[in-house]
Amino acid sequence: MSSNMTFARLVLAAASNDPLPEMESWRLPSRQQALNVVQYYMSNIYSLFPAFSETVLYATLDQMYAQQDRGINDAEHWLAYMVLAVGSTAQSQSKNDDFYANGLRFVSQALRHADRALMPGYTSQIQSLILFTQYSMLDPAHFDSWHLIGFTCRAVIDLGFHQDPPPEQLSDKAVLDMRRKTFYCVYSLDRSISMVHARAFSFTDDAASVAWPRPSSFSRRASITGQMLSGSEPAFLLFQLRRAQSQWYQALFQSDPTPLPDSSSFIWQMCQDMKEWAEALPNSLPMGMRALFDLEVRYSFVYCIAPSARAPHMTDYGRLLIFEHAIAYLDRIYEVSHSSVNTAFYSYHDALRVFFMASQFIAVLRDAEDILLSGMPIPPPPVEYGKTPPLPLPNRPAGPIIDNLDRSLGCLERTALTLAKYGARWDDSITLKKSYEIISAEIIDRLRVRRQLKQRASPPQIVSQSAPREMRWVGVDVEAMMRGNLADSRNIKFEH
Repeated sequence: MSSNMTFARLVLAAASNDPLPEMESWRLPSRQQALNVVQYYMSNIYSLFPAFSETVLYATLDQMYAQQDRGINDAEHWLAYMVLAVGSTAQSQSKNDDFYANGLRFVSQALRHADRALMPGYTSQIQSLILFTQYSMLDPAHFDSWHLIGFTCRAVIDLGFHQDPPPEQLSDKAVLDMRRKTFYCVYSLDRSISMVHARAFSFTDDAASVAWPRPSSFSRRASITGQMLSGSEPAFLLFQLRRAQSQWYQALFQSDPTPLPDSSSFIWQMCQDMKEWAEALPNSLPMGMRALFDLEVRYSFVYCIAPSARAPHMTDYGRLLIFEHAIAYLDRIYEVSHSSVNTAFYSYHDALRVFFMASQFIAVLRDAEDILLSGMPIPPPPVEYGKTPPLPLPNRPAGPIIDNLDRSLGCLERTALTLAKYGARWDDSITLKKSYEIISAEIIDRLRVRRQLKQRASPPQIVSQSAPREMRWVGVDVEAMMRGNLADSRNIKFEH
C-alpha cells in the first residue's frame, strides 16, 4: 500500500461517521446546472474561503464537459467534485431534498480520487482538505469536521505554510498571496470549529507568522484569459475577525485557568476591537455577508463576556449585554434559517451556536430575571481612568416597543423553531432541540406565569439586584450531551 493511499485511508477512517449511501448510477449534471452550483459556491463560500485558483476550477470543468478526462489529475477532479458537493449541499433545506442528494453524489465521486488528492507534500493536499472540511460542516452525519480540520492543520505545518518563506525563496507576489490565503482559510476554519466545540486550537497564534495577503488580491479582476474572477473581499474581513477571536479565546480558554488580574479590562478591550471591526465594514458588503458578520460579532461578544475560569465574575451590566446580544442573535438566526435561500456560508455549526447562545440567554435570565425583565437601566461598572470602558449596549431594533418579558418569551419560542428547522437538515439538531427544551422548560413556564399575572393587571413586582438563585449554565460539551452523558461532561461548569 502506498504512503499516500495510507494517508487517505487514515483520514477517512478517522473522519467518517455513517457510511455514504450506495449510488446506483452516476452522470454529470448538465453544464448549466453545474455552473449554477459553482456560481453559488463562488458567491457565498469562495468569497469567504479563497483557497484555490478559480481559473484551475473553470479549466477543469471545461475539460470534464469536453470529455477530456485524461488531462485532469486527481487533485483537479477532487476540486471540481468537492466544489459541486459543497455548493449543492449548502443550498439544501432538508436532508430529503435534491440539493443534499446531489451533494452526496458529488462527494462520492470526489472520494474516488482521494488517494492522490490527499497525497502529503503538495499544496493541493491542503486545498483538498479545506474543501473536505467545508463539506463535513454541512454533512455531520457522514463526516467529522473536528478531525478533518486537524488533518488540514497538520498538512499546513508539515508544508511550512504557517510561516512566511524568506523573500528570496518566493518573489512571485501572486503565488505568495495564494499561499497566504490558503493558510488563513485553514486558520479561519480551525478557529471557528474549535470555538464551536469548546476545544483547543490546532496551533497557537505564536506558532504562526504569516502576513496578510495584499488587500488588492481579494478584488474582482480579469484573468489572463479575460474572464472576470470573483472577488473575495469578505474573506479578508473574516480573517481579521478570526484573529481577534483567537486572541481572547486563547487568553480566556486555552491558558492557565487562574483568574486574570484585570479580566474586565481585557474583555472590554477585546470587545472594543471587535466593535471597531464591525463599524468599519464597507458599505459595499453584500447584505448576506453583513448578516453573517453581524451574527459572528454578537456570538463573539456573548462568548467573550460569559463567565470563564479566568474571568469568573459577572455584573448585572454584563448580564444585560448578554441578554441583548443573545436576543438579537437568536431572532436574526431564526430569520436566516427560515429564508428560502441560503446566503453566505451557514452550516450545522450554526445549530451548535444557537444552542450555545440560548443556554447563555437562559443563564442570565436565571441569575437576574427581575432586573432584566423590568427594563430598568443598569449602569455600566466604573472604570479606572485610562482603561477601556465597558461595551455600550446595542441599539434596540426600530418598531413598536416590546417589553423584555415578551421579547424573552418570543425569543425562547423562536429558538425552538430554529432548531426544529435545522433538524430538517441535520438529525443532530433534533437532539439539540430536545436538550434545549429540557433546559428552557422551567424558565418558559415561569415567564408565561409572569405574563398571565401582568395581563390580569397585577401590581408590579419589586425589582432588586438579584444574586444567582440557580445553577448557571456556563459551557456545554455538545458531543458528550449527544452521547447521553451530559452530567459527566468535563466542559460543563456550574456556579451556585
